[in-house]
Amino acid sequence: MTDALTPTDLIGRWSLERRVHDRLADLHGTVTGTTELTAVDDDTVRWHETGTMVLGDRTTPVWRTLTVRRGPDGCGPDSPWRVSFADGRPFHDWVWGAPVEHACAPDDYAGLLAGTTDRWSVRWHARGPAKDLLLESTLTPLR
Repeated sequence: MTDALTPTDLIGRWSLERRVHDRLADLHGTVTGTTELTAVDDDTVRWHETGTMVLGDRTTPVWRTLTVRRGPDGCGPDSPWRVSFADGRPFHDWVWGAPVEHACAPDDYAGLLAGTTDRWSVRWHARGPAKDLLLESTLTPLR
């Protein structure tokens, strides 16, 4: 078991390697790029990813920005941190080493954040009427 990490423990630039498995289409792919966690203030971390996805015969640039905030608003009892999408919609509580969920009707997402300050991972299983995706990201420090 690893010690629970907070977003501030992971401030920095990371190499992003993501495996993608679209189980409905039986396609396997990858995302390669970078993730950067940047302190905005004492209670806010910006999480920005950018990379290239190869899935089947398609290659596409991908990116996303998330915000991780500390505070009582919207946080579950086990997490003082909350991950939100760039537009402010809640995504999930920051819970290290235990399952997290995001209901986005008609889809459900089950995730896990785990690892150490030398190597961490983010795993998601997204299921719904039109999707069944397994996403596993591995992040290592860029030196």
